[in-house]
Amino acid sequence: MASFKGKAVLIVNTASQCGLTPQYEGLQALWDAYKDKGLVVLGVPSNDFGQQEPGSEAEVQTFCQKRFGVTFPLTTKQPVIGGAAHPFYQWVAQELGEGAAPKWNFHKYLIGKDGSLKGTFGSMVVPEDAGLRQAIDEAVA
Repeated sequence: MASFKGKAVLIVNTASQCGLTPQYEGLQALWDAYKDKGLVVLGVPSNDFGQQEPGSEAEVQTFCQKRFGVTFPLTTKQPVIGGAAHPFYQWVAQELGEGAAPKWNFHKYLIGKDGSLKGTFGSMVVPEDAGLRQAIDEAVA
């Protein structure tokens, strides 16, 4: 996260074999529209929900690039729930309570340029959602 200092970051736990996987298209559109305005879209592949990200990191990268044209950064596969969750997800749970932890793939967290949590958006909130777009506009302003 230190490499994103001074930028807004939309962090999304992703999975290649989920019914919500087409959200990659909308996430790529957000990246294309906002990357020059200071937004980083960061995909966090995770196999925590329904074992829907079983592939290797190389397979995930290839799938995302070939199937959805993804050029935004993807992390290595990470646990996002429970005691083994990546420290970012543990921080979210500490800040907002366990209820803010992802309940499924494609949960979104918006971090402001100042490093504060600006919003959390459930899996069913698509990247094209007006409320999400408004929050991003405010975060990059």
